[in-house]
Amino acid sequence: MLKIYGADLSSPSNKVRFTANALRAEYEYIKVSLMKGENRAEWFLKLHPAGKIPVIVDDDFILFESNAIIKYLAGKGKSTLYPEEIKKRALIDQWMDFIALHVNSAVSSVVYNRVFAPWIKTAVDENAVKTGVGFLGKFLPVVENQLAKNVHVTGECFTLADIALLAALDPVEVAEIDIKIYSNMTKWRDKLKQKDFYTRCHKDYADALNKMRTLA
Repeated sequence: MLKIYGADLSSPSNKVRFTANALRAEYEYIKVSLMKGENRAEWFLKLHPAGKIPVIVDDDFILFESNAIIKYLAGKGKSTLYPEEIKKRALIDQWMDFIALHVNSAVSSVVYNRVFAPWIKTAVDENAVKTGVGFLGKFLPVVENQLAKNVHVTGECFTLADIALLAALDPVEVAEIDIKIYSNMTKWRDKLKQKDFYTRCHKDYADALNKMRTLA
C-alpha cells in the first residue's frame, strides 16, 4: 500500500493528501513529528536525505518533493488532474511552478514568522514577513485575474494546479493574510474547501493548528 509520510500542519504534505484523496487512492498516512525531530532520525533520513516532508513509499519506490509526488500519483492513475496531452500538462506545470515560487514561498515565510516562530519561542524575522506580504501583494493579483477568466486555475477542468494553490493558501487565516480582497480566488477556494478530498484531510488549517496546540 502507498505510504504518505507527512505532518498535519505541512501544506506540502496536505497537498499530497489532497491529491491522493481526489484520486481515491488507498494509502497509509504516517505522521512525522518535526517537533520531536523524527525527520532527523536515521530511519527517516533513509527516505529523505535532507529530512524533509512529505515523502511517499509506493511498494519499493521512494519519492520526495510534493510537486513530483502529486504528478507521479496523478500520472500513475492516468487522471485528468494531470492529463497526458503535452500542452495541457505544460500549462499545469507552468502554474504549479508559479504557485511554488511566488505564492507558497511567500505564504510559508509569513506563516513561519507569525505562527510557528512565536510558538517555538524563536526570533521573528519581521523583514521576512514584510517581504512575504509584499510578494503576495504583487503576485496574488495574477492568480486572481486568472480565476476571473477561468473556473479553475488552468481552465475549465480541476487539476493539480488547483490543488497546489489550495494547499499554498490553506494557512492564510492563521497567518492573518487577507485574501478576501480577491473575490474570484475566495469563491474558488471556498468551493473547493467543501469538497471531499479536502474535508477528508481536515476541517480547515486553523482547526488542525488548534488540535496540534492542544496536544503540545
